[in-house]
Amino acid sequence: MGSEAALPKWASKPCIMGIDEAGRGPVLGPMVYGCLYCARSYQKTLSTLNFADSKTLKEEKREELFMNLKADESIGWAVDVIDPRELSSKMLKKNKINLNEISHDSAIGLVRKVLSIGVLLTEVYVDTVGDAEKYRVKLSERFPNVKFVVAKKADSLYPVVSGASIVAKVTRDRALRDWVLDETAENMHTSFGSGYPGDPHTKAWLEDHKHSIFGFPTLVRFSWGTCTSYSKDMVEVLWDTDDIDEDGSNGRTGKRQKKLTSVGFTPVKRKSEETESSGKGRCKFFQARKLELLSHF
Repeated sequence: MGSEAALPKWASKPCIMGIDEAGRGPVLGPMVYGCLYCARSYQKTLSTLNFADSKTLKEEKREELFMNLKADESIGWAVDVIDPRELSSKMLKKNKINLNEISHDSAIGLVRKVLSIGVLLTEVYVDTVGDAEKYRVKLSERFPNVKFVVAKKADSLYPVVSGASIVAKVTRDRALRDWVLDETAENMHTSFGSGYPGDPHTKAWLEDHKHSIFGFPTLVRFSWGTCTSYSKDMVEVLWDTDDIDEDGSNGRTGKRQKKLTSVGFTPVKRKSEETESSGKGRCKFFQARKLELLSHF
């Protein structure tokens, strides 16, 4: 996603780029990293386009500015939309990847993408995540021919980062507004407010959409601490395993694994196991996760 037309002539001249994110804090929806780039000679003009930290602008103004920058042939932009399932998966897996690392990787990916299409990047301005100097060194080691400026509140200091902030925020807002839930349970809706943990509409939505077995819809970032408070009403599942844990102890707890039938689920018999494993007529929850019925272990 982004400006993917033929490379303009100005891109072969020294260029600057700004990088910022939207949706780092919410418990719902994707996190979006956006970038905006232009010729260094266009920098003064850029400062007259009324870009500002997207959080200080109303939605209508952000949309207007986004449409303006899309129409401006002297500006290029790109985004990286990180799905909530990807965020949860990386943050909850055995070898965890924290949110700062995910953020760094996204920013690095945007720099690599813009360089790969032939843009002559000489300066990149980034809104910091974590320690600004360590982040700058990390970026400089990967791209030694690019000067990096990493700062707190960069979206308020540098117009090129303000523009990136608008790109990221509008993209995330649109993604949430147009979100289609994968799940098909009754009474599901998308009136979830801003998606931030403190939003009363978001809290009410989480309460209404929790499931005692499957947790939450895939729109939710399971790795967020916000979800923990809802787990008290959910069924504890204990997985029996013969694997040895890292400390050398056996993974078994001595407790029996809870069966779905014990919490009100009645298995539906099918004509053949092939019907189940083929995915025909199965719940979308299982199809989306490519889960299959195994009768032999």
